[in-house]
Amino acid sequence: MSVLTIIEYPDPRLRTVAEPVTVFDGELATFVQDMYQTMYESDGVGLAATQVNVHKRVLVADMSADRNERLCLINPEILEKEGSQVYQEGCLSFPGIYADVTRALKVKVRAQDVTGAEFIVEAEGPLAVCIQHEMDHLAGKVFVDHLSPLKRSLLLKRMEKQRRQAS
Repeated sequence: MSVLTIIEYPDPRLRTVAEPVTVFDGELATFVQDMYQTMYESDGVGLAATQVNVHKRVLVADMSADRNERLCLINPEILEKEGSQVYQEGCLSFPGIYADVTRALKVKVRAQDVTGAEFIVEAEGPLAVCIQHEMDHLAGKVFVDHLSPLKRSLLLKRMEKQRRQAS
C-alpha cells in the first residue's frame, strides 16, 4: 500500500465531477487500499477519490476509533434522506478548517463494492454526514459550498493566513 497525495483547496481539480467506475479489477482493489492508507495516515475519517486526483466515483470511510470499520462505496447513490443535523465538519483538502454544516440525519445509499456487487447501506449521525461529505466531492462540491458567502469568505481567509504562516 502507498500513501497518495491529497490535493488541497483551491485546487480546481477538486471541482471535477467523478466518472462512474466500470472496471472492477485488481487495480481498483489496490487503489481502494491506497485510499484507506492515505486516509489513516492523514488522520481522516473519509476520503473521496477526487481528493487524490482520481476522478472515479469511489469513497472510503472509517469512523471507528480502532480503524476497523471500513466502508467503501463505489458508484454511490443516495436513495433516501431523512431529518436534519448540524455537524462540525473538517476536510483533508482544507487542513485546519472546520465549520458547522447542515446535512440529512439519515441516508440510505446504494453502492457497489470492489468486486462490483451492489449493496445498500443505511447510515445515521456522523457516518451519514461523512458519506454525504465524500459524495459531494464526487460531484465536484466541497463542504464550504454549504456555508453562507460570509462564513465561507472568513474560513477561506483563515486558511490562507494559516498557509502563509506555515511557509
